Amino acid sequence: MTELKENIFVEPTQATAIAYNIEQAVRERYEAGAQQPEALLCCPTDGYDSRYLEILPQEIIEKDYGCGDPTRYVNPGETVVDLGSGAGKNCYILAQRVGAAGQVIGVDFNEEMLALSRKYLKEIGDKLGYRNLEFVKGKIQDLALSLDKMESWLQQNPITTLNGVTAFEAERDRLRSQVPLIASDLVDVVISNCVLNLVQPQDKQQLFAEIFRVLKRGGRAVISDIVCDEDPSPEILSDPKLWSGCIAGAFREHAFLEMFEQAGFHGIEILARQEAPWQIIDGIEFRSMTVRAYKGKQSSRLERNQAVIYKGPWSAVQDDDGHTLYRGQRMAVCDKTFELYTDPHSPYHQDLIPVLPHTAIPLESAPVFDCSRDSLRHPGETKGVNYRDTILDDGSACCSPTASCC
Repeated sequence: MTELKENIFVEPTQATAIAYNIEQAVRERYEAGAQQPEALLCCPTDGYDSRYLEILPQEIIEKDYGCGDPTRYVNPGETVVDLGSGAGKNCYILAQRVGAAGQVIGVDFNEEMLALSRKYLKEIGDKLGYRNLEFVKGKIQDLALSLDKMESWLQQNPITTLNGVTAFEAERDRLRSQVPLIASDLVDVVISNCVLNLVQPQDKQQLFAEIFRVLKRGGRAVISDIVCDEDPSPEILSDPKLWSGCIAGAFREHAFLEMFEQAGFHGIEILARQEAPWQIIDGIEFRSMTVRAYKGKQSSRLERNQAVIYKGPWSAVQDDDGHTLYRGQRMAVCDKTFELYTDPHSPYHQDLIPVLPHTAIPLESAPVFDCSRDSLRHPGETKGVNYRDTILDDGSACCSPTASCC
């Protein structure tokens, strides 16, 4: 019996071996990277705003391993989680960007990297004049479980029997449900910089689900990672060094976007894509790409006589729910979609013209909207059947035989 892993068929025993080697190889290589800078560990990144680098210790800058700059898409006052925070460079930049009113949480499971990032918390906090940053120990595919709390429990309750295993599992479940590392619907932005590819294939679906879980409604993920134009070969997938080097776990370009879609995100867009490949192995191109995706399209669909007009330049576009918007046409939309499209923080609002009804329909009395088909909204629906107003600039009857309308 074979098992599908990332579009490659492998025997179950081989899958288990690969899974073990991935986590072990990543841990060991990043432990070494925390001790001594390793230039080839990930794709070099330029373009960080120099203002935010001035207060950072050189050690943090030298031991930063990433492939993009997701920090530039974060705003003042926001709560941000950085997945795989490593040496802490992105978190220390974000602490400055969000300001004293914001909050930054770095998540990593590597002891050496956590020690390095935490080393400068007081020093940089003193320079900023406020403290809005913490580094926590956890796996990015399991953001509910605090590994610091779990390890503390294990020190007091070492496992020596099967009953001990049962107690461990019960405590683990209790921590996840009652004292989560990152609570649900908490965060404005989740960022990550060249880390998602390091997660084992069988955990990646859970990883995206966790990103979705911790975000507020209307929140967004901004992820920089390595993608490839073809699936990695079996030889690449079986090389632990290529796993820890951000190669073997790279996402196929379109599959990267599909992972967000499958997790329930909308407004998914490519913000940056490296033009020249970072590396080419066996003819397969690997490069950096930054993607943004939003949470918040999950709600009831109510009819409130709203419409939107797509400005162009395309003759038509299709949204994440399969609805087609035709250029210049008043397209009927439900209340949920109207709010998504017209929110000033949404990725759509600059391309659309909102058309509101003259008389608002209260939510409590709004019927269910039929989303099974695309339909035009007749102007009479938004104006109302009894709309017969005449408004003239000069007060004259524009359409009378003796009046001029120009």
